[in-house]
Amino acid sequence: MALLVDKHRPRSLDQLTYHKDLSERLRSLAQSGDFPHLLVYGPSGAGKKTRIVATLKELYGPGVEKIKIDSRVFQTTSNRKLEFNIVASVYHLEITPSDVGNYDRVVVQDLLKEVAQTQQVDQSAKQKFKIVVINEADHLTRDAQAALRRTMEKYSPNLRLILLANSTANIIAPIRSRTLLVRVPAPTEAEICTVLAKSGKKEGFPVARELEMRIARESGRNLRRALLMYEAVHAQNEKVTNTTPIPPPDWEALLSVIAAEICAEHSPARILQVRAKLYDLLTHCIPPTTILKVLTFKLIPMVDDKLKAEIIRWSAFYEHRVRMGTKVIFHLEAFVAKFMRVVEEFEMDEGF
Repeated sequence: MALLVDKHRPRSLDQLTYHKDLSERLRSLAQSGDFPHLLVYGPSGAGKKTRIVATLKELYGPGVEKIKIDSRVFQTTSNRKLEFNIVASVYHLEITPSDVGNYDRVVVQDLLKEVAQTQQVDQSAKQKFKIVVINEADHLTRDAQAALRRTMEKYSPNLRLILLANSTANIIAPIRSRTLLVRVPAPTEAEICTVLAKSGKKEGFPVARELEMRIARESGRNLRRALLMYEAVHAQNEKVTNTTPIPPPDWEALLSVIAAEICAEHSPARILQVRAKLYDLLTHCIPPTTILKVLTFKLIPMVDDKLKAEIIRWSAFYEHRVRMGTKVIFHLEAFVAKFMRVVEEFEMDEGF
């Protein structure tokens, strides 16, 4: 059974209900005959991927929806073998190089070179170039970005790149200057309510306008999250009204428990208990930066006002460590230990 977020995903630019001007701009780019490299950025759940899939359909027709998943093996200079999944159609490829961590340069170099050196298979295709969509482009290492830049210069007649990112801050200037930047802003709460009402009508859910407004507010203007929350409310309650409570995601509820445990006791034994729960979150594919950010926001209301700035400073410090390092659990655990130390020192100085 498909989730609402996949079931009701718009398939073409005409079906997109918000940012109509952006849809028109993408359509005119697709029809111009001179399609550039794109860097599409915006917050999570704003609809970047949906827009790009719709643009690909505008470029090549319905053939881009016939996709298959290939598993490829790449070999590093140290003879280490990397298994990597590629989503592909006849006209385009979709990759997430950050899945292989620091070896993303090998994937970017080998795969893009191979794609760029082959001509378009379908001679009747509207476009003669192939497109490679790169997810999480802002998580690429500097080496991978440098390899990407060289590929863009050398193979542009046969290849176009579409980079998807949450922010342009971590993308090197040479790549930014070689791409057309397209910002996809988060939808407004009113636009999220419209999408929820439309999905609810298709599914035959009872009308609950106030509930939809609460979900739009609590989702942080993340449409994907709003749809998941909307579906969860209807899955967990037989009768849904405007006052039905919205259940938090399981991982967020667990982070609330972790925050309470950290504040209740400052000891090595408690750090060990917390570590097991953090491991649990990581094994369920919750990104470490999300864990750190949400945990920080759960801890902030539990400490004295004088400590809040320092807690945020250390959170930012360990978030940087998480991004730069490889063993994320070390840095998450270090943040927990540092939080306990900072609170202990404050309490000693204040004479609690």
